[in-house]
Order: sequence, then C-alpha cells, then structure tokens
Amino acid sequence: MIKRIFFICAISFLMISCGSSKNVSTTYQKRVPPVTPKEVEVVSTKTNGTLTEKEEVTVADKIVWTAVTYKGVPYRFGGMTKRGMDCSGLIFTSFKQRNVPIARTSHQMYVQGENISLREVQRGDLLFFKTSRKRGRVNHVGLVTSVDNGDIRFIHSTTSQGVIVTSLHENYWKRAFIKAKRVL
Repeated sequence: MIKRIFFICAISFLMISCGSSKNVSTTYQKRVPPVTPKEVEVVSTKTNGTLTEKEEVTVADKIVWTAVTYKGVPYRFGGMTKRGMDCSGLIFTSFKQRNVPIARTSHQMYVQGENISLREVQRGDLLFFKTSRKRGRVNHVGLVTSVDNGDIRFIHSTTSQGVIVTSLHENYWKRAFIKAKRVL
C-alpha cells in the first residue's frame, strides 16, 4: 500500500512539474492569450523597478523566450520535453507552446516559409543545416535568437551538448549552413 501511494505521488509530481512553465522574463508576468504570428503586443518594461517605456513584444520574441527555457536540456532523438530534445523537437515545441503551427521534422520545416538571405535574418527565423554525409538533405535546424552587428546567434539541440545557443560564425556551422527561412 505504501509503495502504491508513493508511486501515485511520484507520478503526480512528475505530471505537475512537466506541465508547469517558467517565467522567461521578469518584466512580462501576465498570462498571454493565444496570438497569431502577425499580432504584436505592447508591454511595459521596468528599469530598476520603475516603469520607463513601452516595448513591442512579437510572437517571434515569445517563441525565442520559450526556446531559451530549454537551454541545457540534453539531446534525445525524437525528444520534445525537458527530459531530452532533438533539434526539430525544440523548434516544434517552442512554436506549439505559442500556438503557432509548424512541421515536426527539420526536413518538413525546410519546405515551409519563404527563403531569405542571411542579410535579412531576424529573431525568430529558422536556419537549416546539413551535418551528415549519409543523408542527402537537411537534417538540422536552429532558431535565430539574435542578430547583432552581423553575428547571428541561434538556439538548437546538438547531440554532444544538448540545447545551446551558438554563433553562425563558428566554422562548423558556417560550413554546414544551407538556407535561412522565415516562417512567421
């Protein structure tokens, strides 16, 4: 009987912890209703605890914030939870949590959206890579988190380090890069 109660408590704890979400930003506390990709929301920002200005928060911002909450999660082929994720699982889950539909695999995502040049890349765009010689197609995807003076940073899940933020200027990723796409 005690084992059964312990098992039920453990399962309940796991379900509650998996269903909870972290606040990504301390300045954006209220629950946001589902939005379409083209909607923009204005929220107040705080500097040193005082209200200073208004800032636009896009769906792309929210998707990136969601993706960043998975930073440090280990790699797991086919994974879509904090217990483990693959690259497309990270993107799929981050978009899904913000009620934006997207395909599940990197190859399927690659056929969505419009092609853009690296000069046009902005936060929320997708970067596609071919990292394996065995497959003749796209097999890796990352989500652009920032563009600063030409440095494009993206979040993705790697087999060696799990979910991380990387610069596109790193030689490995520069060589493996295929195309940038805008899906929002």
